[in-house]
Amino acid sequence: MEKQRPTEKEMALVEAKANVLKALGHPTRLWMAEQLADGEKCVCELAEFIDADFSTISKHLSVLKQAGVVDDEKRGKQVYYRLKVPCILKYMSCVEAVIKASVKEQVEMLA
Repeated sequence: MEKQRPTEKEMALVEAKANVLKALGHPTRLWMAEQLADGEKCVCELAEFIDADFSTISKHLSVLKQAGVVDDEKRGKQVYYRLKVPCILKYMSCVEAVIKASVKEQVEMLA
């Protein structure tokens, strides 16, 4: 059976998926997303644990928002963020399985 080239629609979907993965591909942004799995947090709460200024944290959150990973809501002077679709982090157990398999292979090579 002959393979067909992907349609524009299929390629647009692949590109959209890649954008979400790119947004989560930075350690700080992935950590932030994982923190939001427990519920919404304001920038000030995230800033307590990240050694960066508010503008850097806000830029990271903006990348996550543009990718559709988080939503925000302004309340007074604070902006609260939450995962737009909480299941986004379910694939992390698969990522961890890949890491464990890789480590196991490396250990077996050394044995």
